[in-house]
Amino acid sequence: MANYNEKYFLKTEGLEKNNIEDLLSPGEEILWRGKPNRKAYVLSKIFHMLPLIIFWLLIDVGIITFMVVNGVFSVMPWYLVLFLVVFFLIHLTPFWLWLSNIITASIQQKNIEYALTTNRVILRTGIFIDVQNIYYADIVSVNLRVGIIDKMCKVGDIYIVSKFGSHVLFDVSRPYETVSRLQKIIQDIKTDVYYPNELRPQTNPGYKTKYEGQGK
Repeated sequence: MANYNEKYFLKTEGLEKNNIEDLLSPGEEILWRGKPNRKAYVLSKIFHMLPLIIFWLLIDVGIITFMVVNGVFSVMPWYLVLFLVVFFLIHLTPFWLWLSNIITASIQQKNIEYALTTNRVILRTGIFIDVQNIYYADIVSVNLRVGIIDKMCKVGDIYIVSKFGSHVLFDVSRPYETVSRLQKIIQDIKTDVYYPNELRPQTNPGYKTKYEGQGK
């Protein structure tokens, strides 16, 4: 029995840049790759929960303004003033989270990349880089959502549901064409996987048949 080497899973040689090319298996090819549209991605972060944030700020700013105008702070002991300052800083947590999402949006957009390969869908996301793989045989459904901001920027969000979870390709350019292509690839790959071997033509002998795409 072979020895179990835990350090093997920590090996990062050749993956320092976390490029899509570094993740490909031998013989695997990229059929399509893309990134979120920068303008649409940042705008979506700004408008996400914006009505709630405005309402939250109006309440806190209104209370603070009322206390300042009426001199409430001037008659309070310093420790009570300190308590209120800390309280409002904590109470504004939704605002701080919303603001941090906007500030980090550019970094996230720069790191995000999507790819459709001959084997799978690869999602490279996150500030510190997270890579997710969705194999075509595991995909249950593919849907497209085009919101108001998406229409303005001519992009769309592609929702992929697999046996192991849900994933989103945000703000993809030419969304209808990309969804159509993804669905075609899934259909072709699943046909190649599940079609009975004895009924295959000699030019398509088994599961490891190389997928050429686009009817080739």
